[in-house]
Amino acid sequence: MGPGPLKAGAVLEARSGSSVAGKVDLVESGGKLRAHVELTGLAPNSEHGFHVHDKGDCSAPDGSSAGGHFNPGGTAHGRAGSATHHAGDLPSLMADASGHVRVDLTLEGVTLAAGPTSIVGKAFVVHRDKDDFTSQPAGNSGPRVACGVIVAR
Repeated sequence: MGPGPLKAGAVLEARSGSSVAGKVDLVESGGKLRAHVELTGLAPNSEHGFHVHDKGDCSAPDGSSAGGHFNPGGTAHGRAGSATHHAGDLPSLMADASGHVRVDLTLEGVTLAAGPTSIVGKAFVVHRDKDDFTSQPAGNSGPRVACGVIVAR
């Protein structure tokens, strides 16, 4: 019998004066990395940029301590799943009429296993605005309203 699935997660805390909070639970098994995202405190029916940032440091009040997008390949910013994008470029998050997000995502190009594409020790960041997927280097998605360090479980 082989090893079990790899697990990690992050608790996201408010930044930039927001009230956004939540968690991301990660499970990697069978070559797929799945994320379950739950957030509260967002504007009703709003869209938000969501990324893995390079540094596992959310200590700055505006989340700037998390650095830029996780980009081990040195590529341009773009839409997750497109030919050109950062490893840390993730699908946008859509809040419901109550300002909550509850969604399951499959993350591509990153892993929980040790190596250059591992996101363990990095940070998830939620932005106030939607990602335009074209502006460089980060999609013009506005202030960082939530940040959480990704830790193995």
